[in-house]
Amino acid sequence: MSALRKRLGAARRKLTRLTAARRAWRLMLPVLFPLRAKRSARLLYAAVLDGQTVNLHAELPRSAGTPDSAEIVIGTGRGRHAVPARIHTDREGRVLMDAAVLLGAEVGGAPVTPGRWKLRLQTRSGRSSRTMPLLLSSLPAPYEGGATGPMAVSPVTGRRNRIGRTATGAARIICSAPKPGVEVVHLHIGHAGIQVDFRLLGMDAEGGWCEFVASGRRIEAGLTEVEAGVWRVGVPLAEMTPSGSRPEHWDVVFCSKGRRPVRVARKLHDVRNPQQVFATRKIMVAPGPEHLIMVESRYTAAGNLRFTCSAEAG
Repeated sequence: MSALRKRLGAARRKLTRLTAARRAWRLMLPVLFPLRAKRSARLLYAAVLDGQTVNLHAELPRSAGTPDSAEIVIGTGRGRHAVPARIHTDREGRVLMDAAVLLGAEVGGAPVTPGRWKLRLQTRSGRSSRTMPLLLSSLPAPYEGGATGPMAVSPVTGRRNRIGRTATGAARIICSAPKPGVEVVHLHIGHAGIQVDFRLLGMDAEGGWCEFVASGRRIEAGLTEVEAGVWRVGVPLAEMTPSGSRPEHWDVVFCSKGRRPVRVARKLHDVRNPQQVFATRKIMVAPGPEHLIMVESRYTAAGNLRFTCSAEAG
């Protein structure tokens, strides 16, 4: 009990320090922001709309004039990557900047990895250049309503990219490693069996296998790599025939030694309710001479892949 009390005490002290730091930051921001605004580009809009593209719109300080060209520089430590930005002047005479920064070497963008990445605006006028921070007064708020929502992660890498800011208000990109997941690529229901193609996020397939799991039943199946990074698992429908008159619901999980099973699912999308949006498919099959079953594929509200097998009268 004494060790537990020590850990709880340490956790409370850490929480108190974090709360005090946030309070101090909120109090200082009204002072720091105007001081930095004179030598910084002020972001009027900043958001990651598709999980991997940073959209930026900023107003340059008057001291910057109207540059000949500009680029967004994203970097951490010694690594840096530059993306062209567009400079233009509005009707009120403000000098504005627009840019879209694609994140992820896998999609031909900035080679970001998990961590915190600084954002800078570099301008050029003739032979002179100037680098300034991008000042963010408030963090973007996610929109609500509709069938779709903000894309929280990259649909290609599974990494989470979001806009953050430093204690002085400078914008930055916070990149998080993908959570372990199994993403459906293709699904096929034939008259003899089911095949599911998927890719893995945050883990590898070495020594792994899949299991089709229903109440009181379990079918183990091996994996085959059909293309780079895409794996296939199949199971005969004869093994999924219901043992009684009640329908059986089958979930598919990826298993590997030393790791908890992970459900095969569709997570990398912006759909709020995959159960209602993603199309389902039903097919009547005869896996045996005396068996006729209805097989339905669907996704649960959480996006997990599920098959329902129902016995039909022959």
